[in-house]
Amino acid sequence: MEESKIKEEVWRTIQALNRAWAADGKPDELKNYFHSNMVAITCIDRERIEGGDACVAGWKAFSEAAKIHYWKEIAPKVQLYGNGKFAVVTYYWEMSYEMNGKTVKSEGRDMFALVNENGKWQAVADQFSPYPQH
Repeated sequence: MEESKIKEEVWRTIQALNRAWAADGKPDELKNYFHSNMVAITCIDRERIEGGDACVAGWKAFSEAAKIHYWKEIAPKVQLYGNGKFAVVTYYWEMSYEMNGKTVKSEGRDMFALVNENGKWQAVADQFSPYPQH
């Protein structure tokens, strides 16, 4: 498969996993996108989250605690490595959600690492954070 088509496939995977938790209200579907050995570094957890099930649980807890009004990915960049079997995806995001009776507007950046195993792209690592305060 040509590089541009692989990059499109990777980006569609990221969009689908984000849509599952942020728009469709189906965070349990993340198990289809998160590798069983995934790790995540988040802006609210001191320690890394280890394992796909733990990552799904973290995203699910947020999506159940917040009423998400808006989610948008901006300026994606997909980089391929390992003969098109490994990808790093970076993008910026904006979202609005309600939590504890307050509406929050948040913006930041995200970086996913994905691997293609058995013809399927899965996230093996994620690190996201809001933009730094100035």
